[in-house]
Amino acid sequence: MLLEGRRALITGANTGIGRAIALRYAEEGADVAVNYVAHPEAAERVVKQIEKRGRRAVAVLADVTQVDQIASMVAKAVEALGGLDICVNNAGVQKEVPFLKVTEQDWDLMVNVDLRGAFFVSQACAREMVKAGHGAIINVTSVHQEVAKPRFAPYCAAKGGVGMLTKTLAMELAPHRIRVNGVAPGAIITPMNEDVIEDKAAKESVCEEIPWGRFGRASEVAGLAAWLASREADYVTGATYLIDGGLSQQVVDYKDPGQS
Repeated sequence: MLLEGRRALITGANTGIGRAIALRYAEEGADVAVNYVAHPEAAERVVKQIEKRGRRAVAVLADVTQVDQIASMVAKAVEALGGLDICVNNAGVQKEVPFLKVTEQDWDLMVNVDLRGAFFVSQACAREMVKAGHGAIINVTSVHQEVAKPRFAPYCAAKGGVGMLTKTLAMELAPHRIRVNGVAPGAIITPMNEDVIEDKAAKESVCEEIPWGRFGRASEVAGLAAWLASREADYVTGATYLIDGGLSQQVVDYKDPGQS
């Protein structure tokens, strides 16, 4: 197993990609702290699924925009699991808003969750990893840290920031033997995309832009995240891996819908 004996904290792990990573980590031998900010029943279901795989798990409530809650979350994870080897910054939000209509609240929501949260969760986890002399931090970012997405300016800006944060932390934490890498998904089947997935025409339109011709699966992202957290990736740090079916290689012909 890739992660036997490892202990991981995953933010936003009660649904979507975070849930898939949590379950894959358990299958690979890791104990997992399942962070959530809403829907505790979903987090408890993930915990039970991890325990059925023979691993330890704990659900931990915390809002990643609040530094005091982050500190408490990490402390609870360390207490429950006996330490911390892996941090996965998966918690994220996106909202479609034309640039000229973006409010301060829209900007703060996406930047605080997607970028600020990743920064301070990484910081709190790295402090524990420094004590142990090793660790792996994985940032779940987005293809839109590289590819512009009109009407999603704050989201793209935040994810672009996470991309540079990944590179910078990799350099700074290397002396402590802490690796920092990113996973940048494209169109993945998750609850966040269910409005598109349930709309046949919209789904087909997206698939036409993807060379591989389909949406990705959360389990595929989880497989990459498992490898990056493992000893097999010991010489990999500061990298962000696109997992998008080739979407980022396309030239998108954007036409303004006239709703600015």
